Parts: sequence; structure tokens; C-alpha cells
Amino acid sequence: MIGKAGGLPRLFLYKNEMSGRRTHVPLQLRKKRSSDVKMDNFEEYEDPVLYDIENSWTGELHLLLELLEGKRGPVIDLACGTGRLAIPLAEKGFEVTGVDIHKGMLGRAAEKAKGLPIKWICGDVRSVDLDLKSGLVYMSGNSFQHFLTNQDQNRLLEAVVNHLDKSGLFIFDTRFPSAEELLQPEGEEYWKTITGKSGEQIKVSTISKYDKLTQIQHYQTIRRSDLEETVKNIFLRYTYPQEMERLLESCRLEIIQVYGGWDKRALTARSESLVYVCKLAEEA
Repeated sequence: MIGKAGGLPRLFLYKNEMSGRRTHVPLQLRKKRSSDVKMDNFEEYEDPVLYDIENSWTGELHLLLELLEGKRGPVIDLACGTGRLAIPLAEKGFEVTGVDIHKGMLGRAAEKAKGLPIKWICGDVRSVDLDLKSGLVYMSGNSFQHFLTNQDQNRLLEAVVNHLDKSGLFIFDTRFPSAEELLQPEGEEYWKTITGKSGEQIKVSTISKYDKLTQIQHYQTIRRSDLEETVKNIFLRYTYPQEMERLLESCRLEIIQVYGGWDKRALTARSESLVYVCKLAEEA
């Protein structure tokens, strides 16, 4: 995914916005090597306002509300970001606690919440102790993929288990590790165009490279406008369905249902998403 500085221009796939067809156009890559980039995944979240512009979808709400029917008590939003889902749930009267490690994202969330009684907790979801039990813990936006090692995944799920009440549910999503998802074209690929904070048009494209040994995809997101060009890095772990089943079982979670999307569509080999609904496993 990452080219060396200097040298001949490379070709990348550019998807025409109108036709959806991909066209090869030259690009002089000036990206850092993977070894030169921190894997803390903070870069992509440095601008919470831009994050909200790019991530306004709230399609998870319908299923969350369905799972919350008849439930009372606290709801926990892990890796809550700017409150994309926590805020509308609080507006419907639910007692929501949002946890995120990024202070800037939480600051934006509190600003948007406009006095709603949401508890915003700045902390690492792998080790957080909220001193409460919840009937619903959720993690959206494929945040599960930020946990890059087996130890990270185990610690996260142990924290989830520690916060579920006896009948509590845990729901989360992760991208389906299909060949199409992992074997992206070498070079830069157009994604979309958005309107920035000052009304400028920003063309967003990505470069990705998958490490088959670690199951980690390194994404670079390039945003170009008349004002500036930025390059942000993010690393995402992919987990295969059978691997996930064993992982959840080892962490005392039982899968109730796996969907191919938040709209409860059936999971198939062509799915783009895995949405897991889990409960505490019964003790032997």
C-alpha cells in the first residue's frame, strides 16, 4: 500500500464519481513506511468535527432499540466516539454511559449532547471499571478491529463480561474478512467526496495493505481539497468467523445471532459486515 518517496509515479485506481468505473491515473506516492507509523490509531480521530461529517450514519439504532425493548437500567457504549449513537439513545430516555480513550472525541460528544444526562468516561475500554452492570453493552463502527492482538481482544471481552448483568446482551460489528475486502488494489483508490467545515469539497481516497500473518490491514486515508492535503493512518485487525466463535466462547460469551448487517440481513459469503449478538454463557 505504501510507496517509497521519490522515484517514478505509480498508477492507482480512480473510481469515477458518476459512472462508478475505475480508471488508472498516475500518482507520485510520498507515504511513510508502515514501520515509521505509530499503531495507536489516534491519527484518524484528530479532527472530531470532520469525523462527524464523514460518519453521520445511525443505521444501528433500529436494532439497538429492538434489543432494548423491556430493558431498564444503564446502557454502555464502548468506543463511543462523538456520541453518534449514545446521544439519540439518551434522547429516547435511556441511561447511557459512553467510554472512549480519545479526549477530543469525548469533548465533541459532550458539546453535541447539550446537557443530556450521559456519562462520558475517558478511558481504555480494555481496562475500564464502571462499577455497574448493564443489560446492553454495544460497540459499533467496527471499533472491534482497533484491538490488534489476541491479548487486546481478550482484555476487551473480559471487560464486557464484567459489565453485563445476568440477562445482558453484547452487540458489536466487524468487517467481513472477504477476499475483496482484504485484497484491495495496489495503489490509491477513490472513496467519496464530502463537504468540509468551510464548505470546501474534499476528495477522499484510500490506500491499503494487508499483512496475512498478523491479519492487520494498514489503511491510509488521503483527503484533498483546495485548502490542503492530509494523510492519516489506521490499522485494523480482521477476525474470521470461526476464529471469532472460538474467541467469544473462550471469554464466556455465547453467540445468539450473527447478522450480515445492522438491518438483520442474513450472513452470507458475500456479506460486508458481521454483527454479533451475544449473551453471558451459562456456567457448566
